[in-house]
Amino acid sequence: MNKTISTSVPELILLAATRGMIGVGIGLLLANRISRGKRRAIGLPLFLIGALSTIPIAMRIFSNDKPELVV
Repeated sequence: MNKTISTSVPELILLAATRGMIGVGIGLLLANRISRGKRRAIGLPLFLIGALSTIPIAMRIFSNDKPELVV
């Protein structure tokens, strides 16, 4: 069963950016070229912010009742 999802370009960019933060954070945590303290100081916040901000964005994109913006 295929489901069609419509989203705006800003939502797609925001979702991609948060997923990128997760990837960079994991990459830094696994890298060996930087000291462990620096890796954790930079990589862990990137990963956590990316992961925690992806959840509400994805919930909004995949929800059935999206609010309409009236200007």
